[in-house]
Amino acid sequence: MIVLQVHFLLIPFLMSIMGAAQYLMQDAALLSYIDQRFLSLEKRLEKCNQDILEYVDEFRDFSKMVLSRLAGLNTDKAEVRSEVENLLTRIDHTQRDIDYIGSVTDSNVCVEVHEDLVKQQLLEEAEEKKRLKLMLNASCDHVLAGIRSLKIVKKTGGKHGSWMKDPGKKHTKIYLLSGSVNNVILEFANIMTFMENNHTLKARRVLLPMPWEGTGHVIYQGFFFYHRYGSLNEIIKFNIQRRNVADQMLLPGAGRIPAYQLSPQTKIDLAVDEQGLWALHAEPETGGNIVITKINHVTMAVEHSWDTPCSSKDAEAAFMACNTLHVVYNSPSGGTSRIQCVYDVLDALYTYINPGLHFPKRQGSHSTVHYNPKEKQLFAWGDGSQIIYRLHTEQK
Repeated sequence: MIVLQVHFLLIPFLMSIMGAAQYLMQDAALLSYIDQRFLSLEKRLEKCNQDILEYVDEFRDFSKMVLSRLAGLNTDKAEVRSEVENLLTRIDHTQRDIDYIGSVTDSNVCVEVHEDLVKQQLLEEAEEKKRLKLMLNASCDHVLAGIRSLKIVKKTGGKHGSWMKDPGKKHTKIYLLSGSVNNVILEFANIMTFMENNHTLKARRVLLPMPWEGTGHVIYQGFFFYHRYGSLNEIIKFNIQRRNVADQMLLPGAGRIPAYQLSPQTKIDLAVDEQGLWALHAEPETGGNIVITKINHVTMAVEHSWDTPCSSKDAEAAFMACNTLHVVYNSPSGGTSRIQCVYDVLDALYTYINPGLHFPKRQGSHSTVHYNPKEKQLFAWGDGSQIIYRLHTEQK
């Protein structure tokens, strides 16, 4: 009886223990599952982190490659530009060679030239010469035979500068332009006012919107013509009274080398004579010889150009007088100036090398020598002095 009672009491107790064990096994399985899931997530996160690091490394390598390519493009661009310029030069040389070979071939081939072609060519040359004479109003029948005397009007300013009158106006105003780079013109009522000690106090100051370069500027018909500072070959036409830019132009071929070896600050030298406005400059293609260009001062257009035999070597200045170029030479250390090359644009036969024209005895050098066709005198700037030279002319 007692055994049966104990049996009945153990059964519920064992049942409860088995239930608890079952729950423990389920919890252990759940914990194992959760642990496996966490391990899987950690592996995936680790792989993701590894992928990100690899992506960053790849992106850095790609960035370096792009920057290297961009740097290479700049180098390639410069090389391509250099190759293109070299190619253009070679094409130009080749074209010249072809033209030369063609001319030689043509000269070696016996070709009967029709008389009408010769007559036509002579007629065209005569018409061109007639046109130039009409354009230049070839009324100049005198030539420069000597320089009689000099007068030092004043000594003011530095080594470089220019001074002048307006030969196209009836007034007696004097203009002073000091320096090879400046934007201030001093205008005086007359030469007596200019010669006074306190002359700068009585001068009218004309400010330019853009400074000039060199000393080769001129004033003509109320306009100031000058080479603009910082430009290769731009010429400005400035209205002095209205104080504004009236026009401008580019002078082909000019500005690359100085017009005169002894005045390197001047790349373009403008000049005025009985026929109007001219431009003087040197070009590498002419071997440094001076080129003359006739400019229409109203329209600012090139009318004609001439290549001269006058060298810019040892030249310090030049001026136009009666359609004729006169080049002034000196020594690099300064000495007695002399005219050693004369070139008439209407008569190439009237060209003299070393014609024996010397300036009056005066040691030094000139920054500018400009001809005034109204007064038949030279206005020069020499070592800070303003000088007037009187001229002696003869009939052609």
